[in-house]
Amino acid sequence: MRLRHPLPLLVAGAAGLLVLAFAVVQLGPPTAGPTGGAGASGAGVAASDETSSPGNGATATFPALASAIANASNGATGSAPATQGGGSPPNPTLTPVATAVATRAPASSSPCPIFPASNVWNRDISKLPVAANSAAMINAIGASKPLHPDFDAIGDGIPYNVVTSSTPKYKVSFDYADESDPGPYPIPASPKIEKGSDRHMLLLDTSACRLYELYDATKSGSTWHAGSGAIWNLRSNALRPAGWTSADAAGLPILPGLVLYSQVQSGVINHAIRFTAPATCGYIYPARHQTADPCSNLPPMGLRVRLKASVDISGFGPQARVVLTALKRYGMILADNGSPWYITGEPSSHWNDDQLHLLQTLTGADFEVVDTSSLRNG
Repeated sequence: MRLRHPLPLLVAGAAGLLVLAFAVVQLGPPTAGPTGGAGASGAGVAASDETSSPGNGATATFPALASAIANASNGATGSAPATQGGGSPPNPTLTPVATAVATRAPASSSPCPIFPASNVWNRDISKLPVAANSAAMINAIGASKPLHPDFDAIGDGIPYNVVTSSTPKYKVSFDYADESDPGPYPIPASPKIEKGSDRHMLLLDTSACRLYELYDATKSGSTWHAGSGAIWNLRSNALRPAGWTSADAAGLPILPGLVLYSQVQSGVINHAIRFTAPATCGYIYPARHQTADPCSNLPPMGLRVRLKASVDISGFGPQARVVLTALKRYGMILADNGSPWYITGEPSSHWNDDQLHLLQTLTGADFEVVDTSSLRNG
């Protein structure tokens, strides 16, 4: 069973976070930012140590969202379906999947990235040094505990919704209003929400280049309520204020760290993956929020871990190999309290659960903590 802890109240902390460059998607001219207080900035009051990056800079190709964006152009919402198409993917053992981006906007419109390429989520950390406390942190999470994909073909995982400027917007009330962006939030009539107690709702606005995320989202009549909420400007590297939570305990966005089916089908994941650990204390860059005071014997939120280069992944199936290759190159970022080594992805009926289950033959001992003290958003 997946272990979870409710998001705690604010605990102050250090500086710096977030965001990621996924796909380059041609959209219409971005609409004005969301109305209502801090949400308009994309991350409350942006931390002063980060600068906004324009959308016309280099972006990491993230084909995973391409089909979802295309579906949004056709009025669809929810996770990206697998659309079979022509062409040869980078991994010849994978079934080809269409990855054409939506191009409804005029050619002169600027592309809308899902976070700049200079963001730490997108940075290759395979050459960074091993952290001095790596062994202690691996043991604290569980050196003998298996790697576990927290997504499958039967509905487990965190889905996302693609919305546009025409999607109705709602004012959302919050348990942690002092750490939440007020919105309003664009919520479709039948939004996809994570199963279980966390009830994350992710809303990707392709018109305004905004990502809206809610924790513990519930609806009563026509009114929406959530534990906390965050709005991210997809063209910016700006962080949430120090000490602020988001829809995730670490104050990070969720969508940038998801494993998506269309992404795996393309043969490449080019960003870090979100994961959980049973107990944490403090936080380090790029996280912004903690669930317990800093200590030396437990991992902090924002910890970056990678699969050791020496681990042989040749015997795994193609879906699993794409995930494991990403874990070697981009690693995973500790984003929430939960079961050890649970990595997060979207639910999809197209996952090969037999392949994914074999990921559990790897344990914490196959990983190492990366020294990211020099790694900051560009």
